[in-house]
Amino acid sequence: MPSGSPHPPPSPHRARSGKPPGRVDRRHALGRLGEGLAADHMRRLGFVALRRNERTRHGEIDLIAFDGATLVFVEVKTLRVDTAVRTLGPDLQPLEWLRPRQRARLRRLAVAWLSDEGQDRPTARTLRFDAIGVSVDAADRLVRLEHLEGAW
Repeated sequence: MPSGSPHPPPSPHRARSGKPPGRVDRRHALGRLGEGLAADHMRRLGFVALRRNERTRHGEIDLIAFDGATLVFVEVKTLRVDTAVRTLGPDLQPLEWLRPRQRARLRRLAVAWLSDEGQDRPTARTLRFDAIGVSVDAADRLVRLEHLEGAW
């Protein structure tokens, strides 16, 4: 370590996250893939993605979209089909994972985001809570996308 440097150099064997270099959390990467596909879907419906992975003091909102009149808070659930079929059965759909606690959590997150005075928020006539289920194959190709408008 050079003199005058208060910290040792970073280890060449571990990234800052504590994971070996080049190693990505597969669940995190799968979730981000699904969120990107959901944002693309919303764009095709005429929405603009205002925020993705928006952090509030209560947690993270997957997607916030706006079409000029409706502000939508979206919960995205992503499933890799080949893995799910082997472990959970062929009939599982990503939106089956939505539980009442998650619905209540998304409402709390939306209230926190809307009440944060530091946010630049559009004026919307309607607020909506949607759920989007994304299924991808082993090559990360979209297999199925299910969109429930006004899911709760």
